[in-house]
Amino acid sequence: MRKIILAAAIATSALGLAACSEKTETETGEAVDAMAADAEANADAAGDAIEGAATETAEDVSAAAEKAADEAEKTTDDVANDAADVAAEAEKAAE
Repeated sequence: MRKIILAAAIATSALGLAACSEKTETETGEAVDAMAADAEANADAAGDAIEGAATETAEDVSAAAEKAADEAEKTTDDVANDAADVAAEAEKAAE
């Protein structure tokens, strides 16, 4: 009789462990899926951040180029005006 009770207890314990293992396996699978989803979301966010930074950098470079072109035009105009002034003074001096 003791053997039957002992066998029943072992069988119950084994079933309990088997159920626990299945539950643990399911929870582990769910945790892995959640981690994969988090990693994908982080990768998407990083991609968006990189794209935004690249766009911002391109806009900054474009603005700097426009400013440099404006400054170069102004400098060219100033040089031309100065040259015209020098030419006018040279004409006056020649008269």
